[in-house]
Amino acid sequence: MAEEKGLTPRAEDFSAWYNEVVQRAELADYSPVRGSMVIRPYGYAIWENMQRTLDGMFKETGHQNAYFPLFIPQSFISREAEHIEGFAKEMAVVTHSRLKASPEGGLIPDPESRLEEPLVVRPTSETIIYAMFAKWVQSYRDLPLLINQWANVVRWEMRTRLFLRTLEFLWQEGHTAHATEAEAEEEALRMHGVYRTFMYEWMAMPVILGRKSESEKFPGAVRTYSLEALMQDNKALQAGTSHMLGQNFARQFDLKFQTETGGEAYAWNTSWGVSTRLIGGMVMTHGDDTGLVIPPRLAPYQVVIVPIYRSDEERSLVMEKVEAVAGELRKGGVRLHVDARENMTPGAKFYEWERKGVPLRMEIGPKDVAKGQVALARRIELDGVPRKEFVPESEAVATIPGRLEAIQAAMLEAAIRRREENSHRGVEDYARFREIIEGPGGFVYAGWCGDARCEARVKEETKATIRVLPFEEFRTPTAPKRCIVCGGEAREEAVWARAY
Repeated sequence: MAEEKGLTPRAEDFSAWYNEVVQRAELADYSPVRGSMVIRPYGYAIWENMQRTLDGMFKETGHQNAYFPLFIPQSFISREAEHIEGFAKEMAVVTHSRLKASPEGGLIPDPESRLEEPLVVRPTSETIIYAMFAKWVQSYRDLPLLINQWANVVRWEMRTRLFLRTLEFLWQEGHTAHATEAEAEEEALRMHGVYRTFMYEWMAMPVILGRKSESEKFPGAVRTYSLEALMQDNKALQAGTSHMLGQNFARQFDLKFQTETGGEAYAWNTSWGVSTRLIGGMVMTHGDDTGLVIPPRLAPYQVVIVPIYRSDEERSLVMEKVEAVAGELRKGGVRLHVDARENMTPGAKFYEWERKGVPLRMEIGPKDVAKGQVALARRIELDGVPRKEFVPESEAVATIPGRLEAIQAAMLEAAIRRREENSHRGVEDYARFREIIEGPGGFVYAGWCGDARCEARVKEETKATIRVLPFEEFRTPTAPKRCIVCGGEAREEAVWARAY
């Protein structure tokens, strides 16, 4: 077997490194359909763990799952002017219902099957869902209506990258209807907080929270709240959003209800979502020049056991011990895999599972069985603790859950430290601002007057955008006094960065 070439170092070409990690770790591959991807079993297992966790969190907050059509009448999309403007260039449209043989050979759309009304392939579901809500909601007693959908989405992207931006992707989209503006605002912020908990506690990906500027908000929303993460190349990644939609869609789809006092009012709506983009965020937050690093809580396999032997006699001895240890760990809820492939050397297996980011590797050979021990190798460094240790078998079984939690905590700490080291606060000079954005990059905290022209100038000159107008806990202790662009009075602090 030819020796596999190492990954492109992150410092040399971060984009090439990312694509190599995603493919060599068998997370995803390019599809024959240009701009689409195939999510491979290992990558899909990570998505399933994300999905399972988030789904539980949604249900704990009172939401139910439903499913809505993939195809949306074009007239529905057209009803909300800002919404259509925001998505028009990304929409895939179905105009015919069948094909027929062409006289020149091949297949062509059958002219007689042209649809009376074109159907848009779901770019997002606000329109179709609120049309249905209008049928279901009659009275204040029907509210709040709290629905989540796990689905696929199509947005016709010209420049694609696995997980981060593809023509089709998987996501969840929550949609809710409320009797009052205050209840809807509370819901939008609650779900924003749910995402925060998931990203910090499960992904070990520290995000900053805040509100989007008017130019960056979701088309059709009154307010958009975002969670922004900083990747290792110092570009921002919008990891999730929650939208306070007001009554915009309710008015367009006649989503009204009878109030407690007998009057009639339009419902207040929210929507919120995260997608398979989170897998890309996980790769770019934690990966290293060896490959993938997966937070233990999301890892398909938290532990991989590699048996080591040279003869049938040793194999019998070692495998008996491996199965016993594996059984004990599974009883404790540890997700594990025993790699007993005969056509690979132990060293090749070690390299593969390092590249795939498994948090802990356990090695068991004849000498380990004789000594009542196992070898444990961590995927990451921990201060003052060797990456590989020989541990008594009983101790290993008892301590692995705690070791996994220590790895999870260390990954979050490292990511927070990296983010803060690349966050630039108190920047007051526009030349210095541009120097940072166009050089090392990162989050730049600076004053903004609120004028869209200043925001547009920065985007045109540096390709940086306002990622969020941060919530108080993320703001600089001393509020900026001047707009970084025009020098006028700052209305608020903004976090700027180039982004994916």
